[in-house]
Amino acid sequence: MDPAAESGATATGPSPRRRWLRRTALAVSVLVLAAAGLGWLLYNKLDGNIRADTDTRNELEKYEAERPKATPGGAQNVLLIGSDNRAGRNNGKYGEDNGTQRSDTTILLHASADRRSATAVSIPRDLMVRIPGCKRSDGKQSPPQFTQFNWAFEFAGAACTIRTVEKMTGIRIDHHMIVDFAGFKKMVDAVDGVDVCLERPVNDDEARLRLPAGWQTLRGEDALGYVRARKTLGDGSDTMRMERQQQFLAALVNKVQSNGVLLNPGRLYPLLDAATSSLTTDEDLASLRGLYEWVRGMRSIPTEKVQFLTVPRQEYRYDADRDELVQPDADQLFRQLGRDRPVTVRSASAARPPSPAASDASDGPPSPSAAPTFRGTTAERGICR
Repeated sequence: MDPAAESGATATGPSPRRRWLRRTALAVSVLVLAAAGLGWLLYNKLDGNIRADTDTRNELEKYEAERPKATPGGAQNVLLIGSDNRAGRNNGKYGEDNGTQRSDTTILLHASADRRSATAVSIPRDLMVRIPGCKRSDGKQSPPQFTQFNWAFEFAGAACTIRTVEKMTGIRIDHHMIVDFAGFKKMVDAVDGVDVCLERPVNDDEARLRLPAGWQTLRGEDALGYVRARKTLGDGSDTMRMERQQQFLAALVNKVQSNGVLLNPGRLYPLLDAATSSLTTDEDLASLRGLYEWVRGMRSIPTEKVQFLTVPRQEYRYDADRDELVQPDADQLFRQLGRDRPVTVRSASAARPPSPAASDASDGPPSPSAAPTFRGTTAERGICR
């Protein structure tokens, strides 16, 4: 028998079938390598988007002895800071860039150790608090003072804000994230907008917002204007604005989960690109892997267990334009979160519950009925329900 015939070859070379197999294998190899190369490029782009805040870590290390202990059992507390910094591309339209920034929005996000619930607590920017002495960007030390909360970020950035929150709450901040105006707009656009409903038209020059009454899908600039507007929506107070921000974030979380964004690579990439390109975080979260691991731990939380509320507050007794904590309610909230114990929120329309201070605050495990209740919303409710 002819060996060439047995192998499928001819006297002039490989058979057409052999040549087709080789070309197919080569094409598949090229596609696999191209896909791997594209994946590597996309990963590195996302990974390189995030800015690591090493200055905050270095500054906090100086005060380690006075910081609270970590929440037991693996629970995590993340401080989300929305900066009103006007520097950077497309941010100048929101006001003059005078080299300063304040924490326009600050949220303490507590993720339970079992990752079955998450509680986001808004801290009013005008809340009167004790800000410790902090190292300023010019190297000078600011003196300890009793003043409005958002000045901590203007005085000395995230480190000063974190120390202020820790001293006020007794809760250790494990991670922090800073996002500016442009980053917020990108994330809303990445999920194709968020639905809201308006009882009346809005015409707000300061927030750059023009909207008709009724249902709206807000994207980009309009979404930012909606969460920033103060004088033309609600009663004009910062408290009402924080509640509106909570409802908007709840609707955003609901849309991300209900649309399967986190499980769809084609929809997940734009969201990750928008988020990572607008974030400044602590070093542990300043990588795609670190951020993904944190998000993955959060994505299984049911929307009804993602809660939003404002720290108990009232008008400051000496200045109606400022806020002060309502005690002992605020301390009760901080104790519950610091011990990783249940907190329940109620909608504004629900009947007023007993004061949280009446709840059991002993060291023993609380019963479900002992969980203190605060005014707020959940990701399940969203907006217009």
